[in-house]
Amino acid sequence: MPELQLPNLRICVTGGAGFLGSFVVERLIADGAKAENIMIPRRAQFDLTREADVSKMYSEARPDVVIHLAAEVGGIGANRDNPGRFFFANMAMGLHLIEHARQRGVQKFVQVGTICAYPKFCPVPFREDDLWNGYPEETNAPYGVAKKALLVMCQSYRAQYGLNAVYLLPVNLYGPRDNFDLNSSHVIPAMIRKFWEARESSAPTVELWGDGSPSREFLYVEDAAEGIVRAARLYDGDQPVNLGNGREIVIRELAEMVSRAVGYRGRIVWNAEKPNGQPRRALDVSRAKAMFGFAARTTFEAGLQRTVAWYAEHRREVLAGRRSGLG
Repeated sequence: MPELQLPNLRICVTGGAGFLGSFVVERLIADGAKAENIMIPRRAQFDLTREADVSKMYSEARPDVVIHLAAEVGGIGANRDNPGRFFFANMAMGLHLIEHARQRGVQKFVQVGTICAYPKFCPVPFREDDLWNGYPEETNAPYGVAKKALLVMCQSYRAQYGLNAVYLLPVNLYGPRDNFDLNSSHVIPAMIRKFWEARESSAPTVELWGDGSPSREFLYVEDAAEGIVRAARLYDGDQPVNLGNGREIVIRELAEMVSRAVGYRGRIVWNAEKPNGQPRRALDVSRAKAMFGFAARTTFEAGLQRTVAWYAEHRREVLAGRRSGLG
């Protein structure tokens, strides 16, 4: 399939008002898409877990391209507390959106998955071919399995109906506009907020979950948006593709980096009674480079500084609940 010409296309971005989605929309426009041709379905108007609302959305948007980013997800605690909801919501949204993309003859469907789909003890770096070699880490398995099932749906619809559906696996994201709600945020925004508040209150210690031994890889949100839009424009294949930067960071090291970036000088206390999550996460990112020329450009240190600076500038809005990662 030739490269998609964005200026001529109507594009629907689910989750486009959220953390990652807002950057994807900006990247689409920077790459030539017309702002008036981009539709962002809002939750108040369209409950994408309901087929009737999905059908209505397609009728109103009449998209040529769908980039499906919307998800119900959170950190370890949120995943542990909402396994049924997270499975149903993520499965239902993808199920209806992909089926109606087939019915409406959509030119391109981009399904954004999750590295929570990888096996708990997957060899590092995670290679896409290892995706089915084990069960995901228990605390996020319902979310990960739902997202992984959508890979099978994309592949099946490509094989039977010719739907140009592609599947991407971004690693843990971070950056400006992230969700800093301690009840649902991921590790970096949670640490930034905890260390910031501890610094302001002169707290001698900050407690973090687990023992600090797991590792993670992090992708700056603007780089992730670039990878997603490049895949939308250039990738036409049935194989899942990792999006990451190839750098593995141990959580203990991460905590020290975040505390320094925030200026907190107290002591970090690890609560080993809380779950660690998956032991290690780091991706093989060679397929993205080979298939559509994507390589992350932002170093972790630079991305972290930008994220802390954004939080410092927007902290009042964050605390008032006007900025979050929920689309």
